[in-house]
Amino acid sequence: MSKFTKTQFLGWLGVGISTIIASFWAFWGAIENFHEGWYYASLWQNFGLMFVQYLSPMLLFILIALLAIQFPKVGAALHWLAALLAIGFFNAFSNAATFLIIIPVIGLGSLYWFGKLYPRKIARRVAVGLPLLVLVVSGISPAIRVSQRYDDGNLNARVIEGNSVSLTWAPAGPGWTPEGTNWDTARKNCEYLDENGLALQKNYQGTWRLPSVDEAVRSMTLHGVNSGGIWDEENLVAVYDNPPDKESPLWDIHSQVIYWWTATEIDTEKACIIAYDGKVWPRQKTFGP
Repeated sequence: MSKFTKTQFLGWLGVGISTIIASFWAFWGAIENFHEGWYYASLWQNFGLMFVQYLSPMLLFILIALLAIQFPKVGAALHWLAALLAIGFFNAFSNAATFLIIIPVIGLGSLYWFGKLYPRKIARRVAVGLPLLVLVVSGISPAIRVSQRYDDGNLNARVIEGNSVSLTWAPAGPGWTPEGTNWDTARKNCEYLDENGLALQKNYQGTWRLPSVDEAVRSMTLHGVNSGGIWDEENLVAVYDNPPDKESPLWDIHSQVIYWWTATEIDTEKACIIAYDGKVWPRQKTFGP
C-alpha cells in the first residue's frame, strides 16, 4: 500500500468516525428534545432550547469535522485541545473518561493530522449530510406525537374516573412542585396541603396523598381517553392498551416535569416514579427528578 493510499485511508477514517459520533448525537438530540424538552408555549423558545441544549453536541462535532477537512492540522489541534480540556473536566485520568473520551479524541485528532482527504467536497457532504439525515429520520415520529398532544388548560382540582378508579387530583400548586424533590418531601407536601390544595400548612392535614403506582397507571390517558393501564406488581411493569403521553389532565404540557413520585415503595431506600409515557421506574428515595 503506497504512502498516499495510507494517508487517504487515515483521513477518511477520521471523517467516518466524526460522522458516526455526530450522527449518534443527532439521534440522541432528536429523541431527548421531544421526550423531555419542547415544553414552551412559544415555538421559537422550543427551537432555541432544541439547538442549545439538545443539538449542540451534534453541531459541535460537525463544525470541528468541517474545520478538520478543510484545515487538517487545525482540526487535529482542536481535537487534542478538547482532550486536554476533558482531562481537567473529568477529574484527570478517570478510567471511564480516559477510555471513552480522552483516548478516542486524541486518536481522532491524530487521524486528521496524518491523513489526507480528497475530494474534500464529498467529505464535507458526508460529515454534514448523514448526521442531518439521522436527525430528520429520528425526529419525525416524536415531533408528530408532540404536535398532537391534548391540553384542555384545566389545572384545577378534578375527578378522574375510569379503569376501575375514581380519584380527585389536587390543583396546580405546592403538591405538584416543578422543582426536583425527593420522595419524603413529595409525600410530606401532599400530606400538609390544605383542603383546597393550594397552600402548605405547618401541621399535618391528611386531605391529600401520593397515589399508588396502580392508581397512577390506571389514571393515565391519551387524547382525553383512559389508556387502559394495568400495573403488573409481580414484574414491576405497567401495560397499556394505548400508551399515554404528556397530556391533560395529569400532565401539564408546558411544564418541564416528566416524572412524578408515587406512594409505592420498593424497600426502605427505593420508591417508584412514573413517567408521562406510563413507564414506572424504581428510584432511590433521595432522587430528585
